Amino acid sequence: MKVAPYVSLALAFVALCIANPALGASSCVTSACHATISNGTMVHAPVKENDCTSCHTQRAKEHPIKQGKSFELAAQGADLCSQCHDKKFTMKVVHRPVKKGECTSCHQPHASSGKALLNMGDNQTDFCLRCHTPGPFQQRYMHGPAAVGTCNECHDPHQSNEKALLKGQVRDLCLKCHADFDKTLRDAPMVHPPVKVGPCTSCHNAHGSATMYFLNKKLPDLCIDCHGNIGKKLKVVKVPHKPVMAEGGCTNCHAAHISKAKGMLAADEMAVCLSCHDKELGQPPLRNIKKDLEGKKFLHGPIKKGSCKACHDPHGSEYFRMLPGAYPASLYVPYKDGLYDACLKCHEKNLLRFPETSLYTKFRNGKRNLHFVHVANKQKGRTCRICHEPHAGDLDKLIRKEGYKFGEWKIPLNFTVTENGGRCAPGCHRAFVYDREKPVRYGGYSSGKYYVVK
Repeated sequence: MKVAPYVSLALAFVALCIANPALGASSCVTSACHATISNGTMVHAPVKENDCTSCHTQRAKEHPIKQGKSFELAAQGADLCSQCHDKKFTMKVVHRPVKKGECTSCHQPHASSGKALLNMGDNQTDFCLRCHTPGPFQQRYMHGPAAVGTCNECHDPHQSNEKALLKGQVRDLCLKCHADFDKTLRDAPMVHPPVKVGPCTSCHNAHGSATMYFLNKKLPDLCIDCHGNIGKKLKVVKVPHKPVMAEGGCTNCHAAHISKAKGMLAADEMAVCLSCHDKELGQPPLRNIKKDLEGKKFLHGPIKKGSCKACHDPHGSEYFRMLPGAYPASLYVPYKDGLYDACLKCHEKNLLRFPETSLYTKFRNGKRNLHFVHVANKQKGRTCRICHEPHAGDLDKLIRKEGYKFGEWKIPLNFTVTENGGRCAPGCHRAFVYDREKPVRYGGYSSGKYYVVK
């Protein structure tokens, strides 16, 4: 039986290929066969060296054949790759495809446009999202590595001793990039406890978030998770401090990471408060406290010590002006027990209880308690702020120099101090003088002058 010349030539070539595998491999990539198998910027070393038989074994002499395959893999799954690559994955966390030996679920066996023969383009995130949930990567605010698709900056693709295949402990991993913050942290006098001992992910989402700075929750909800007492207060207060509930929440006053001030404030207490209260705020407007304090000779005791929270709760309160106790919002409110607690928390608690006293106040005519006369008056009890400045003033005892605004008129006090008392001629009553040692008997008023009955 005669064999056609071209058949004889083909059989001879196959025999030569079996005897010399390298020559056979070079014949795999031709214009007619497997022409595109090495297309890519990264080519697997055996393919580059035309060494197809290091991975593929011929099981039939004929190739190609109409049915079935004439070549098979030299081994299955990771066993094939481990002929060249390390198969020992012994760390606590092994990437699921690696654990299952599914190397080709991530890597191309021949060539690819991605690094390490990955089945991806320029953006690694898109590649990882073929298996992982896309939600964290589609947020308004994104962490830099996640935003630009460099997952491997933080995660090891094969194995790790840390959760989520991280390349190190969360805190150390973050500070490798945030090196400037690391130095600041080490030099800081006060560090927020979660920052000092906890992972950054206690507050931040490592990929992305709907909240600024990719926080796990909006503020103040995030802070309330730890500061539950503040959360309870904010639910019930009648007068919340507006910055707490505004964008930025707690960080409008507090530093989130490090601070030089008590309470993790962004600066000393007075500076923080006056950073907002240096202008008229709201409608009707709150006073410009910074302006009220400038150049004043006398300061209210807490302000002298640099404290606003002694009189105002910085988060919110049940009471007018976020005071720590009751105080009338109206101008004229007769004294009752408990109604003036905001002031009497520090000032003499018996100041307004007795019509006569020689102990509880120096504002008296003999023993007649003139604080009681003014504030406990059932017809028109006057609140403290009519006569006293709450923050600062030019007169001792914070007596108002210009008087309190009464509609369009500022009521003048015309107060002067005497050796054992004082005198005043305010717009609300005729001129009077009082003396603690020699009580004055009040008489009448004539020709613009007061007189006394001796």
